[in-house]
Amino acid sequence: MSQTTASEQEPAFIEVGEGRGARRIAVRARVGSGPGSASGAPGLVWLGGFKSDMTGTKAIALDAWAAEHGRSCVRFDYSGHGESSGEFADGTIGRWLEESFAVFSQFCRGPQVVIGSSMGGWMALLLAREIMRRGGGSASLAGLVLIAPAPDFTEELMWKGFSPEIRAEIETKGVWLRPSDYGDGSPYPITRNLIEEGRNHLLLGSKIDVGCPVRILQGAQDPDVPWKHAFALVHRLPAEDVVLTMIQDGDHRLSRPQDIARIIAAVAEIG
Repeated sequence: MSQTTASEQEPAFIEVGEGRGARRIAVRARVGSGPGSASGAPGLVWLGGFKSDMTGTKAIALDAWAAEHGRSCVRFDYSGHGESSGEFADGTIGRWLEESFAVFSQFCRGPQVVIGSSMGGWMALLLAREIMRRGGGSASLAGLVLIAPAPDFTEELMWKGFSPEIRAEIETKGVWLRPSDYGDGSPYPITRNLIEEGRNHLLLGSKIDVGCPVRILQGAQDPDVPWKHAFALVHRLPAEDVVLTMIQDGDHRLSRPQDIARIIAAVAEIG
């Protein structure tokens, strides 16, 4: 299947939240078929990064691979991202987690490999914890593949690194416009609510029990999520069946053909 065909699949929409907090979440769910599905191979779930959407290079490549191997694949956009409703500035980690859990429990059946990129890595870890607490409906977790995972980034990689001037602007105005090297290059809002609500979901201060195999891919040249952050995460995960792959010349995106091949190999290794 070509990348174009995969990305042109029309999304379905679900409503998450109630009242004025309700959001329409765009979801592309590929149903598994063929030998891969019949043999019970896990489906794929894509969790994107901060300010990215489900039509990025990695997400489309995984969807195409799933189609080729008869596997299911679920992608979606968080509120304020891509084709979903809502304003990006209204987003919080808890809000996006609620959407992630709703999509997982409504669209997934059977074992799933959850692939999380950057913020999606944090979201995948939080989703795993949520599934352990509440169950996943008809779906279960077969494993996690985390790409440049950024757990606790609102605190560890944003707030702690901000200058006193930036912190003061966030505290007094409620928002700071951060310059961006990604997307169209326009600055994006970092809100006080994002920072403060993020503190309800911090993981790196204690053991993280996800109950499944974990594969982590990290670029040593990543300017956004330092490789030491990946080591801090590994330190908090169980010792069994956790593998960290350090890509010496890799950046944050890890979207080159050789990076995509490593990501797919990690997914295939889990099952």
